[in-house]
Amino acid sequence: MDLRDHTALEVGRMVRERRIGCEELARHALRAIAETEPALNACVTVLEEESLAAARAVQARLDAGEALSPLAGVPMVMKDNICTAGIPTTCGSKMLESFRPPYNATVYERLLAAGAVLVAKTNLDEFAMGGSTETSHFGATRNPWDTARVPGGSSGGSAASVAAGQAFYALGSDTGGSIRQPCAFCGVSGVKPTYGAVSRYGLIAYASSLDQVGTIGRDILDCAAALRLIEGRDERDSTSVARPPEAEAPAGVRGLKIGVPANYFGEGLDPAVAAPVRAAARTFAAMGAELVDVALPLVEYAIPAYYVVACAEASSNLSRYDGVKYGFAGAGAESLEALYLRTRSEGFGMEVKRRIMLGAFVLSAGYFDAYYKKAMQARELIQQDFDRVFTQCDMILSPNAPTTAYKISENIDDPLKMYLGDIYTVSVNLAGLPGVTLPCGFAGGLPVGLQLIGRAFDEATLFRAAAAFQAETDFHRQRPNRPGEEARA
Repeated sequence: MDLRDHTALEVGRMVRERRIGCEELARHALRAIAETEPALNACVTVLEEESLAAARAVQARLDAGEALSPLAGVPMVMKDNICTAGIPTTCGSKMLESFRPPYNATVYERLLAAGAVLVAKTNLDEFAMGGSTETSHFGATRNPWDTARVPGGSSGGSAASVAAGQAFYALGSDTGGSIRQPCAFCGVSGVKPTYGAVSRYGLIAYASSLDQVGTIGRDILDCAAALRLIEGRDERDSTSVARPPEAEAPAGVRGLKIGVPANYFGEGLDPAVAAPVRAAARTFAAMGAELVDVALPLVEYAIPAYYVVACAEASSNLSRYDGVKYGFAGAGAESLEALYLRTRSEGFGMEVKRRIMLGAFVLSAGYFDAYYKKAMQARELIQQDFDRVFTQCDMILSPNAPTTAYKISENIDDPLKMYLGDIYTVSVNLAGLPGVTLPCGFAGGLPVGLQLIGRAFDEATLFRAAAAFQAETDFHRQRPNRPGEEARA
């Protein structure tokens, strides 16, 4: 039995039916990590003893008759910007290389209560700033489909880990597409929930009004199951909200109106990516959905507005890393000012410094109205744009990224080109909406993902449509070969 062919929910069912034990599953995941990690560098910290102990504890709870979640005992991984008590949480940065939080993030607390088994913390762009997982202090992660290429970012470690079969599902965080873009590059499914649907307590902040924890899985049903474990109101995060009970939704997409914005398929989109996304739209139509032409003309302002807002918030959030309160401290400083300067010069990488400086500039006296205020006005107009479109349709279908995974180092010296890779995702964060990504084909042997965008707190409709698409296709069941493995027929 090759467990890589099974989803997290399928494996969870095996656990409950006593067809496989939790410890056996954890050992399977650890072997998979050992086999693939030299080629991928997807993990920052592998939790060998801790995961085996956790698996035995979950097995004991199950054997005692405790009713746990459908994912109890199933090995999972977590992006290394989510706090785990006593376990390194580095944010992919030298600044937090030795940081061991004294508390758990709410999302991890909820997973532990549900019987999760964490086998590794995964690599990311430093402080989640990047689109390729190349800016990590711990080195670049590589794409399991082609190790000469990036896995996307900033949750590239989590997406690559699930795609390579190291774990069955993962948590990531999404500030401007950081779950959806790496899922598209690695051929797995992912969800960025509505802002406020999931507590951010214990998620190390990059841009607080945009950040959201989400889930990654081998199919969309795994993503939905994991999201149900972590969502909901948390008293420690005032932006979190209680989700109303979900109404019983019909299966399939018959009767749904899916908006297709023509300007998302124009200049800048690789035709080889556009083709499978358009084919996916036709598949939805063949299943009974109605395709509706819609327009989102303000998308061209999403990238500049996003980077002004995100960098402004980042410059504020990262001011706490000064060598006194947290993590790394520059050695040999002769004054407090010199300590700040040395700590931040040596502790942060180039991309983080670039965004802090940009953020400090747009917030500075004389430039606030010219940049930050205008960006916030653009953000409001983008939100209104989505509100208008959702009077015409139930969801929006679009490409997820303009290209497939590009080669390592290809764009690292061209940040503007890298930022444009977020063109289809950042507006979703600016508007606080949910978005899912699922595989819809291949181009040049690399996965292509499509994006579905929904109304706020209407993840259920997105999951309904995505599940129907995955029942009709098998793109989500394709997986990369491991090093040395024969190609599948």
